[in-house]
Amino acid sequence: MPGLFDPITINGLTLKNRIVMPPMANHIANDDGDVAEKHIHHYAARARARVGLIIVEHAYVQKSGRAGDFQLGIHDDARVPGLCRLAEAIRAGGSASGIQITHAGSKTTRAVVGRQPAAPSDVTDLTSSETPRALTADEIRALVDAYADGARRAAEAGFNVIELHGAHGYLLGQFLSPLTNRRTDRYGGDLNGRLTFAREVIGAVRNEVGKRFPLFYRLGADDYTPGGLTPEDGRQAAVYLVEAGIDCIDVSGGLIGTGRDRFTEQGFFVPLAEGIKRAANIPVIGVGNIRDADYADLVVREGRIDLVAIGRALLKDPDWAEKAAQALGI
Repeated sequence: MPGLFDPITINGLTLKNRIVMPPMANHIANDDGDVAEKHIHHYAARARARVGLIIVEHAYVQKSGRAGDFQLGIHDDARVPGLCRLAEAIRAGGSASGIQITHAGSKTTRAVVGRQPAAPSDVTDLTSSETPRALTADEIRALVDAYADGARRAAEAGFNVIELHGAHGYLLGQFLSPLTNRRTDRYGGDLNGRLTFAREVIGAVRNEVGKRFPLFYRLGADDYTPGGLTPEDGRQAAVYLVEAGIDCIDVSGGLIGTGRDRFTEQGFFVPLAEGIKRAANIPVIGVGNIRDADYADLVVREGRIDLVAIGRALLKDPDWAEKAAQALGI
């Protein structure tokens, strides 16, 4: 079986190894969501140290979907030059580049977006005291277009991968979870219905970037909350996402605000990812406080996951991947 430093090809893109820097918000963008110099230095440092794929932090596709101040934006064409500089800096360092595109839905506030947040249903977010209003069908169609436009900008900027953020209680995840989607139209109901929005987004993105562009999905595969998504739901959702056109699933779980006491051991989401890999027959990224090179190499060699997301460890030490190679004798 391949190991951590063996290459992998996903929809025509060959990554030099299985190490992924996952999207992690830095809150350092300019006021208009534009790339800041700090972004360039932050990501270039990791690219120079043998990371296979760097997925840039979440970028909002509409101003109404901004999660907080100083978040990166991909909501208009004026952002493309800065994003192009960022993608080029990552590429020059030797890594493939990706970017996560997102909309906050109810996971924002009136103070941030200047209006009442909108979401699938008027359900108050666990992290907010504000109750959103339910999106209209016309607004949902506009959101589908916004994701497609964001994907087009990502491709124009030169990113190799686009990741749709469907975890941690953001908009795509809000549509999927029965905790936050109580709609009675075609965007609600059973699991298949609650995935309608995601399928429409994927289809619109594919129309913009084509079939030969690697499209990832960060899936919240278990809400860890009574009445929410279960691991079985997550596995079935993954099957539907693959049918819709997703090439790789970045497996996570939990809702911001549900507590992190259970998320302490190394690789705490690896079992979820392994189940999705088996159910959907698709490459998966495993994540969860992974910090040791031996462990990261083992879960790949055992065939449990295909790629390993190194988050906090890479924030702490930009040279983690280089040191991992040395530790493994590579």
